[in-house]
Amino acid sequence: MQTTAVTDPYATKTEALFLAFRLADQDYGIAIAKVQEIREWSKVTPLPNSPPYIKGMLNLRGAIVPIIDLRMRFGLPAIEYDTLTVIIVVNVGGRMAGIVADTVSDVVSAGPERRRAMPEFEGQANRQFIEGLAQIDEQLMILLNVEKLILPEDLLAVTNAAGATDLRGGV
Repeated sequence: MQTTAVTDPYATKTEALFLAFRLADQDYGIAIAKVQEIREWSKVTPLPNSPPYIKGMLNLRGAIVPIIDLRMRFGLPAIEYDTLTVIIVVNVGGRMAGIVADTVSDVVSAGPERRRAMPEFEGQANRQFIEGLAQIDEQLMILLNVEKLILPEDLLAVTNAAGATDLRGGV
């Protein structure tokens, strides 16, 4: 395993709030400023010929929102959605997208003293989505960058498909 020195991108940033959620018994966080709302899981309209991690589209008060399953995006085992499964609706570059999480736990404050850069090492998967780490109590939380997690082409594909699909009802 090869390691390299990492500078801390959080060294000069101030206190920040993150929405904490869980996937496969791991804590993740996204900047609360990116979160529009949290919804319970509801069926979505599938999007043909889309990547497997795009579960489909949801009509959210007239806005067509792509729904992305983070378990599939990260290569984690799939689970049945249940009453704890949520859709976290986020704002990415002025457009909305939904991400499916096992459960939402809390809003946490993570000042610079709690945040660290993700160490670099060979073979790391999904590194481009990770903004850093935060020490919350005795657990490490993985901080995600939704701007890199939700690709512009995913949003464009949903927008294009929405023009050709009747979204009045879900599947």
